[in-house]
Amino acid sequence: MGKVTGFLEFERTDRKYAPVEERLRNYREFVLPLPEGDLKQQAARCMNCGIPYCHTGCPVNNQIPDWNDLVYLDDWKTAAQNLHSTNNFPEFTGRVCPAPCEEACTLNLEDNPVTIKTIECAIVDRAFEQGWVRPEPPVHKTGRRVAVVGSGPAGLACAQQLARAGHEVHVFERHARAGGLLRYGIPDFKLEKHLVERRVAQMEAEGVAFHYFAHIGSNVPARELIDTFDSVVLAGGSEKPRDLPIPGRELAGVHFAMDFLPQQNRRNSDETQHVTPILATDKHVVVIGGGDTGSDCIGTSARQGARSIVQLEILPRPPEKADKLLTWPNWPAKLRTSSSHLEGAQREFSVLTEKFSGENGQVKKLHCVRVDDTMKPIPGSEFALDAELVLLAMGFVHPVKEGMLAELGVALDPRGNVLADTESYRTSVDKVFTAGDMRRGQSLVVWAIREGRQAARAVDEFLMGASALPR
Repeated sequence: MGKVTGFLEFERTDRKYAPVEERLRNYREFVLPLPEGDLKQQAARCMNCGIPYCHTGCPVNNQIPDWNDLVYLDDWKTAAQNLHSTNNFPEFTGRVCPAPCEEACTLNLEDNPVTIKTIECAIVDRAFEQGWVRPEPPVHKTGRRVAVVGSGPAGLACAQQLARAGHEVHVFERHARAGGLLRYGIPDFKLEKHLVERRVAQMEAEGVAFHYFAHIGSNVPARELIDTFDSVVLAGGSEKPRDLPIPGRELAGVHFAMDFLPQQNRRNSDETQHVTPILATDKHVVVIGGGDTGSDCIGTSARQGARSIVQLEILPRPPEKADKLLTWPNWPAKLRTSSSHLEGAQREFSVLTEKFSGENGQVKKLHCVRVDDTMKPIPGSEFALDAELVLLAMGFVHPVKEGMLAELGVALDPRGNVLADTESYRTSVDKVFTAGDMRRGQSLVVWAIREGRQAARAVDEFLMGASALPR
């Protein structure tokens, strides 16, 4: 490493947030970049581990020590090339990834990991600013045609890799614009949509064709893809939300998170939508579910002017710190506080929702009980919460089976996901592959990118007999 003693000389410094009162006025990103000098110091903290566990912590196997050293040495262009060699979209992961690489960092044994995510984001942002990121159309065309269903991170990564291998790639998206959950699920204040549009423009220049309002299995027969393409990749995500079938579920004001979040993203993009508005303005909001989607509901509700926000989680409150001797370098269970939590939400753990109640068909109250570590209700711990808007953010159970999957007749695994292994990515239907959440279940953007890249290699091998795409 260029600065062998950097981890001894420099303390961890990371990006800060704009003040809460300022960022709640809009839906723009509010993370403040580090100055270049600070970035180089932080990169110098990478300590040339004998075994860099950050490689295995990162699902796309980013060569983190390499580009850390290049940043320290002021060779940003080579750092950007290295970063893009393993990750098609580091500007997405540099903003929304929970950074399992930092949990696996050797310095995290002392709760002081390298600021890997911040450096990654700085590298790719500089690469775009300097014009180093350009379309990479193939030199030779193969004459083979591939259909990719879904334009989330898995579908986009798969499509870009296949286009660069020389195949004619068509992406079918049922919504008005590309991006999947990047566009319609993740709020703008975490990921502004011009970043997605920039990558789509790059892919179009590389030869990828995007078809919008193309709902496969609905207004476009799935068999049509089988008949007209040499291969088909299913990358439609895991979109079936986990429901809460308790008394009062039918009351107005109880919605899935993914009915609520896309509406605001479409408003921000001036996209036409013909739906009844779901707004938190001047309402008592309760978010059920303690994950990232619940956090996104909190941040969006705060910006819409909610009167109060409470987040409920049925699991016990996690420990403040992980026991590193038991968990490192794996992802630990510990209390995680997002930027949205800091914007005014009350968090409650070990709470079970028993029923909703309301007036005139509109939800007004949530009736809850506290549970012990075995999830059994604690007698006498019942309580009620004011609730005029309830957002169900309890995750997703599997892909939507009606339509495309049913028409194709692909085999499903015991959890309801499309059955395919991590080597071939092939489904039970000839020449049909699958990747991302549709195969592995609800997961991270970085896992979707990995799946898309690996599926692209599998498809390339299937079509050509061999592949030069990275494994």
